[in-house]
Amino acid sequence: MNTIANASAEQAQQDIADEFAFFGDWTERYQYLIDLGKRLPAFPEEYKTEEYRVHGCQSMVWLVPSGDASRMHFQATSDSAIVSGLIALVLRVYSDRSAEEIVATEPTFIQTIGLAKHLSPTRSNGLAAMLVKLKAYAAAQL
Repeated sequence: MNTIANASAEQAQQDIADEFAFFGDWTERYQYLIDLGKRLPAFPEEYKTEEYRVHGCQSMVWLVPSGDASRMHFQATSDSAIVSGLIALVLRVYSDRSAEEIVATEPTFIQTIGLAKHLSPTRSNGLAAMLVKLKAYAAAQL
């Protein structure tokens, strides 16, 4: 897993696409997502509040921003293993970037790796809600 923080968001998306290309089927890709989710840093319990909750997800998801317009950092967690993996991908693309880059970056990796076709409607809605909230936090910094 390439976690070089100074790589662009576009490069992070390409790295994700390259990683998923190694797997032959969606059983393996789901397992990889679950493994990525298990590697998320510990999430402080005090942030599991309504203020940070992402609505629109079937699972419980919390997303916490920090930093400023020049460099925003995000912490997130979920009570679902697959959603935690989705969070890991989203954070790779969007965390530790400028608010301007966050707002300008479209999540092309979702289509590229086939997530759009292989997520349930509720997970797709939750992923979209997470991206909307993350981009709204960034837009507020501009």
